[in-house]
Formats: sequence, structure tokens, C-alpha cells
Amino acid sequence: MQMTTITISRPTTADAQADDTAVNATIGLAEGRLPHIVSIMRGPAGDGSGSAVTTGPDPQFPQTLDAGLAVGEAPTLLPTQAEGWTGTPAIQVSRGGVELFPSFAVTKTSHTANAFTFAAEDGQARLVLNGTLEIGPEGLLHVDVALTNASDADAPLVVNRLTPVVPLPPQVSEIESCTGHHLRERALQRQRLTEGVFAKESRMGRPNFNAATLLTAGERGFGFEHGLVVSAHVAFSGNSTTFVERTPYTHGVIGGGEITYAGEITLKPGETYRAPRLLVALGDGLNDVAARFHAYLRARHPELAKPRPVMLNTWEAMYFAQSEGKVIALADHAAKVGVERFVIDDGWFKGRRDDTKALGDWQVDATLWPEGLGTVAHHVHDLGMEFGLWFEPEMISPDSDVARAHPDWMLAPNASRLPVASRAQQVIDLTNPEAASYVEAAIDTLVGEYHIDYIKWDHNRFLTEPISPASNRPAVHGQTEAFYAIVDRLRARHPGLEIESCSSGGGRIDAGALERCSRVWASDCTDPIERADIQRGTSLLVPPEMIGEHISESPNHATRRATSLTTRAAMAFFGHLGIEWNIMKLADADLGRLKRWVDLYKERRAAIPQGTLVHADSPDPAVRVDGLIAPDRSRAVFRFAAVASSEEYPYGLIRLPGLDESARYRIRPLGGVNLYADEFSPNCRTKLGWWTEEGVVVDGATLVQWGVRPPQLAPEHAVLIEVTRQ
Repeated sequence: MQMTTITISRPTTADAQADDTAVNATIGLAEGRLPHIVSIMRGPAGDGSGSAVTTGPDPQFPQTLDAGLAVGEAPTLLPTQAEGWTGTPAIQVSRGGVELFPSFAVTKTSHTANAFTFAAEDGQARLVLNGTLEIGPEGLLHVDVALTNASDADAPLVVNRLTPVVPLPPQVSEIESCTGHHLRERALQRQRLTEGVFAKESRMGRPNFNAATLLTAGERGFGFEHGLVVSAHVAFSGNSTTFVERTPYTHGVIGGGEITYAGEITLKPGETYRAPRLLVALGDGLNDVAARFHAYLRARHPELAKPRPVMLNTWEAMYFAQSEGKVIALADHAAKVGVERFVIDDGWFKGRRDDTKALGDWQVDATLWPEGLGTVAHHVHDLGMEFGLWFEPEMISPDSDVARAHPDWMLAPNASRLPVASRAQQVIDLTNPEAASYVEAAIDTLVGEYHIDYIKWDHNRFLTEPISPASNRPAVHGQTEAFYAIVDRLRARHPGLEIESCSSGGGRIDAGALERCSRVWASDCTDPIERADIQRGTSLLVPPEMIGEHISESPNHATRRATSLTTRAAMAFFGHLGIEWNIMKLADADLGRLKRWVDLYKERRAAIPQGTLVHADSPDPAVRVDGLIAPDRSRAVFRFAAVASSEEYPYGLIRLPGLDESARYRIRPLGGVNLYADEFSPNCRTKLGWWTEEGVVVDGATLVQWGVRPPQLAPEHAVLIEVTRQ
């Protein structure tokens, strides 16, 4: 088969050969087929200008076999049966309830140094397909495809599936994704890559607690620090699938897209459906691919380069028992310990005394706030803090004024039955223009009236049986797009307004939401030992300064585990620091200790505002070593956490990956030895080696490749290590 190849690559530095983050992709074009990716490789591609070369036979195209189809199986960007693909068709569409089997011919292509664009048509099925493959400045492959109903008759097109794929290299043999549940989100799970389909599917109207986050295929034994890996993420906040599929005839493909209900995506003549963007990373270990996703999201939020304000959220401090006096007193204490953003959580609006009623009645409760929220908002601003407020805009309580006035504003399978209740709430139909307008206007009014700087945007239930009474069609896709549109308009009308994506904790964390929201709440579990892995899984996609990491009370409200303040602060130190705690009941000495940690965090965010987050591979399941490294590798902070009792006594050597191996570094306890007095094992003697105020100077190669002996901590304790180049 004759093939033309086009190579695109990430824009490189002036010294392209020294740029180890460069990535290139080669796209193949053959007559009668959609474009296919020949290879994705690390390193620059020639001079980076992009090139098109006509060759002889495709060296990778498989032979045809007697027992198979007359064409070898070599999947294109959107493989279908028309090209001989025996796996799941990437395009599934129908008209009048009858399945179509599209066969596209490419009609137009163009390319630049880092992007390839094509158009294709199926004249018989009256379909037009457009696609773009682009390597962004962060080194991710962006895959965007769109399908148009090109019929000139009144013949709606139903789109059931549009899921682009990228081929896997032959050496991959394992798959890693995330699993989990409420209070235990994004736990990593690993399995062999075998023949068949492995898919992580979200059908609850959001990515959910067990979403793939990143679905990764890699070499056997790959880890955070090593091994060829290919990772995929679907940038969409509704129902989606991310999958790896392997047939007996291929090495496998990785891809993803939206999951749609029957009739949900129905195109009139001339209308177009744009699939969610598929993001694909190639790297050496998970730290490498995570850094690329971090760069992608950072580029969409310039505000992340500024110091992230320390915040206090009122939820675990008082739950629904709010009053003007209590909130003002808490704000005073917050200011004393250095808090810069004060957020009132659920319970501020009329009639809201528990989670069974009033959701959707977004008017201030005059019995709690006689003068509205103005007194509190002014007080918070006068203390020099930003003011934030909790909303759950996509949900509604049946026991609310708005539901009684508009019962048809709730998603429901039919007029006589609501979906199974969750937290005594339902979903307000944002695909209904009147309902969406009401929600947006209510938020907009409050943001303007009280000069709200920050919204904690919650989403506490699944979208089940999601039929819109306004259209009598499934509404997850439209609901997701309406969420995006409301957030986009609010941010446009209120420059500087920041929004946090919270969804029963960490239930909606995806690039679609995070292009709009500058912070995520990783989990409702603030237990630092549980957070050790929750935050690791979250950081595969989300840069640390976007992850809400809070110091909470001990024992923890979710697990009842007791931990030291040092451990709680250390576990929150790399992210966007917050406090989730009734600090009014602390003695002055304890407030002073908390303020010391806040001050240390502020010093760290000034020195390393947007660092490279790394996780060390350790054979000891009781050990977690994580680091935040300055881009020039002149300084870093590492965290050594003992999440359980170790099989080694004392602990084995711990390595500090990501440092400059040619440099020499001083390592010592961050904040001084006295800060960690309550962390050490009761059996530990007073001689702690290098764990002194002065520390010790060690060459970078030793720290990266061999490591140092950590202090002997009691189980479920953590310390921070300061690293500075000498």
C-alpha cells in the first residue's frame, strides 16, 4: 500500500537536540483510508518544520491472511468495518433507526509544523468528517474530530459513538487506571494488557470517583519514574469512556470519547457534533506524562502563577450550624493565622438547615443574616481576605420554593416519577432555558452584590434517568454544555472570579471542567494518610496548585483517625493550602503552631510557585516519597510519609528523584528540627544522623540514584525535607 507521511512536532527550544520534552507524531495517508498515526515518539522531528514524503509500500501495514478480510487490520484515527477493523467501530451513527456503515474518502489535508488537519466525506451516507491532530507546546497530542450531517433532506442523523484512537507501540504490556469511591478517590490499579477491551466508563453524568483520570498503557513494570507509557484523557465532564482495545491482529489502540444515550445527539441537516478533545501523552514514566498535563492546564489559568491564597472553608468548622456572629468570629481567627480567602459553605440560603430541603432557593436567609451577607462580606474584605461562597447550581431539592413553582424543571424519566433520590435532591434541567437563566441570574446577582471573589461549585448527585421534560430527550450532553456556558459567562462578567470544581469531593475532575475552574476539591476525606494516595492519583492530571489540600481537625471527621498537626500540614503542603477546621476552639499556642505552618507554606509558594511534582517509586508499600521541585532545580521540598508500619526497621534508603544529578544539595528539615518533635518513633534514639538544623550536603546523583536514610517516624506520620543547591 502506497503511503504519504506527514510529521508534526512540538515547538522546540533553540537547542532542539537538548530538549528532552520534545515529541513528534507521524501521520500516514493512504488512498481509500482515513489518516492514521504511524508513530508517536519522543524527541524533535528533523528541523521541526513538518514534512510530507511519498514512500513505497507502508512498512507497517500487515499482510492479509486467508482466514481474515481481504485487507490487513491497521486502525486509522477512527477505525470502522469499512476499513477492515474487527474491533469496536469508532463511528456509530444511524438514520431512521437504521445503522449506517460509513466509508470515508479524504478530500482535503493541510499541515503546519505542529498540526495536521483533514476533511473527509462519505457521499453515500451524506456525512462530512473533520479532524485535527496537534502537538501542543506542552507536548500533548490533541485530537479533535467533528461529524456533520451533510444530508439536504429532512433526515436527522443520530450519533451514537465518535471515539478517536491512537495506536500503541509494540512493547506495551500493562494497563493502569484509577478506581475508588467517595472518600477514596483515584486509587491506582494495574493489570496486564490482554486481547479484548478494557474501558473505564462514566455513566453518572460526570467522571465520578472511580474515573480513569489517566488511562495508561506502558512497558512491563513502568512506574512514576521510568518506563515507556502512553496515557489518554477525555476532556469532558459528562458521560465518557476511555479505553484500550487489542485484537489478535494489532498491538492495540488507546482512545476515548463521549458516551451518549439513544437519541441524545441528533443532528438536523447541516448540524455538527464535535467530540470531546482526546489528550494523549507519551513519556518516560508517569511523572513525565503528568508534567505535560500540568503544563496544559497551567496555560489556561494565568492566575495560577500568582501566589495561591491560603483559604479557610467553613464546612468542617460548623456544617449547617451557621450564624452571622459565629462566621464573623471564625473570620477573625482565620485572619490571625494568615488566611487570605474565607469561604462560607452550604447552609447560608433561606430555609437550609440540613441537606433535605431548599437547594435551588438561592436567596440569602434573612433569619441568619439580617442584613444579607453584606455584613460578613464587608468584614472579610476589611480583614484583607477574599470572600467566597458555596453553591450547588445544577441541583434542586423537591422540598424547595423553586421546585414547587416549577416541578417541570427537574430531570425525570416521565411526568409521574422522579429518579432515585440522592441526598434528598434532584437535578435541575439546565437544558431548559428558563431554568438555566434563573440559576445564572441568581448567582450573578449575589456575586455582584457582595463582591464575591470565589465560588465553591458543588455537584452532589449522579445524573440518573436524565430525561429533560423540555425536550423529552436524554440531557447529559446538554446539561454539561450548559454548565460550561454558565461558568464561561460568569467569569467573563466578573473578571478575577475563581471557581472550584467540587463534586461530592472529587467526583468531577477532568480537563473540560478544569479549563474553566482553577481549583478542585480532591476529596471530602481530609485524613492525611488517605490523602497521600488520593492526591497522588489526582496529580496525574491536575497540577498541585490546583488541588485543594486542607489542614483539618484531628480525629478526622471522615475516618476518626488521629494524626499530628505536622502530618496534616505536611500532607497539604504541595497543593493549594486551606484549613477545614473550627480553629476558634484552639488555644493560643496551637494557633501559633498553625500560623507557623501557614507562614512556611507562604515561603514555599514564593520560592516554588509552580514546581515540578514528582513521586518516587518505592518497593516499600508503607513509604510515600513526593517532591515539589523548582523549574531550575535549584531548590525543592520533599515529603517522606510513613502511611503504615514498614517491613524494614529502620526504614530503607529513600531517593529524591528529579534533582540535577550534576549539582550538590544541602538537605535538612524544612522549618527546623523542633517542628517535628512529635513525629518520631518512640523507640528512636536521640541521634538522628543528618536530621539536624544544618543538615548535610550530598551530590545530586547520590540523592537521585541511591538516596539517604530518612528519620525513623512513627507509623502514620510525615516530615518535609528542604533541598537547596549549593
